Amino acid sequence: MSNPAFNSPAFQLNQTSAIANRVTPAPSAEQLDELYGRPSATPADTDRMTYEDTIQKAVGAFAILAVGAAIGWFLPFLAIPAAIAGFVLALVNIFKKKTVPGLVLAYSAVQGVFVGGISQIFEMTQYQGIATQALIGTAAVFVATLLLFRSGKIRASKRATKVFLIAMVGYALFSLVNLGLILFGVTDNEFGLRTATIAGIPIGLILGVLVVLLAAYSLVLDFDAVKRGVENGAPRQFAWRAVFGIVLTVVWLYIEILRILAILRGGE
Repeated sequence: MSNPAFNSPAFQLNQTSAIANRVTPAPSAEQLDELYGRPSATPADTDRMTYEDTIQKAVGAFAILAVGAAIGWFLPFLAIPAAIAGFVLALVNIFKKKTVPGLVLAYSAVQGVFVGGISQIFEMTQYQGIATQALIGTAAVFVATLLLFRSGKIRASKRATKVFLIAMVGYALFSLVNLGLILFGVTDNEFGLRTATIAGIPIGLILGVLVVLLAAYSLVLDFDAVKRGVENGAPRQFAWRAVFGIVLTVVWLYIEILRILAILRGGE
């Protein structure tokens, strides 16, 4: 036993003495009762992200979004200012290193006003009942994606995410060009190039289906972020970033479904 690595007293005692020195006294009945009577550690105690805490935050954000939607429904003229404010808050939340809960909730509120306002504008024109249809469609896609993700049938992958990012860039460029054509009066149609047809099918309808699939995959990325955050013991604050991503995706999904329905119902 001349090896310095074994100079620890534990290695110098005989086996019986070493085991005896490691044995700790058994807790008393009172100590066990107190131990089992203690409440479970909460996210605040562990300061780690959990599914329960993330769900609670998401429910709160969507509740605020719903209140904002109610305001926008009765005051539809607020839709455009809310859209601008939502865009600014989205950029702030995306690029801010540390997510601020108040900014996430503010984003949910103004996006709610925008969603409610734009829905009422569609309803007041020629699309009665379209908001309810879009809401049902959004809920159906969200629930279906969540169930498929939980069952393990769909997962985020590097290749799929790469395709998703390329498609998103292409869609963003198309949207900017289309918006420019509408703003500069090149087309007087409210949907611009989306109403042009290919083999009798509106481009907006074809593109809309693809974008809904992109939004569904974006939800998969959001759910995967929550899963990885919980499994890796991410700080509790990370839950707010996950909630922001989910709210952003759901609003995007709703608007796309609303637009698809409008085109299907004759928005020309």
